[in-house]
Amino acid sequence: MRASAEPGREGHAHEARAFVFDQCDFRRVCRMIHARAGIHLGAHKRDMVYSRLARLLRARGLERFSDYLDMVEADAGNEAQDFVNALTTNLTSFFREDHHFDALATQLHESRRDGRTLLLWCCAASTGEEPWSLAITACEAFGTLAPPVRILATDIDTGVLQVAAQGIYPLERIEAIDMQRKRRYFQRGSGPNAGQCRVRAELQALVEFRPLNLLDADYGLPIAAYSAVFCRNVMIYFDKPTQYHVLQRIAPLLAPEGRLYAGHSESFNHALDLVVPCGRTIYRATTPARRR
Repeated sequence: MRASAEPGREGHAHEARAFVFDQCDFRRVCRMIHARAGIHLGAHKRDMVYSRLARLLRARGLERFSDYLDMVEADAGNEAQDFVNALTTNLTSFFREDHHFDALATQLHESRRDGRTLLLWCCAASTGEEPWSLAITACEAFGTLAPPVRILATDIDTGVLQVAAQGIYPLERIEAIDMQRKRRYFQRGSGPNAGQCRVRAELQALVEFRPLNLLDADYGLPIAAYSAVFCRNVMIYFDKPTQYHVLQRIAPLLAPEGRLYAGHSESFNHALDLVVPCGRTIYRATTPARRR
């Protein structure tokens, strides 16, 4: 996931006349997406909300946002999930904020002597570039395509998870990756698959994709287990109380040597009782839990 509403204006003047959307509707959307995904929408996001949700109204033959929101609130299944998916933006790339992958490589290299399987968690997998980058980093840190690493990749957006699990991308998505990595970790398509690439099967064996909402009271994950948790460019879309509640859930999941990797513009100074900085937007638990 990136569980985040994209800044900017996406509305168009001619679209604004297509559906009934007033300030009451916008405030209702804000309450609903905050309750379901933790996303805090400012007033400047009104055009974005209209543009994203108008597509769903059109597909369902509705004319009023109020009718659509009634439908979402009455449905705990697909309609509610489509609502969340529409209001999340998945901006990602391979090895984004590459200093974190350098730090992770060092961390994994130092753990080689332990002889145990290391668990990594990508909280906002989006279309998969980040968890595949984690897998490549692990392979390089251990010098093998079968490192003792398992990666959990989650997102609130079920649509992008389907893309991520396929591991298939247009070639331009890997343009910035150096040639050696391209050859080692990707297979180039041919014939009807020309212009595309697929991550190698060895990488796919390292990653498990599943939906997860960071607002859930219980993630169902083992305590003190994860050597690294990548929760990047997600918290910035939460208000401070929501950030704190999410950190309360994540901190106990960190192994004694575990590290929480945050986005470049995210700071957790309001939660120093839970996590403390130990690198460039890298944190450790204030009171590490004992490994079980």
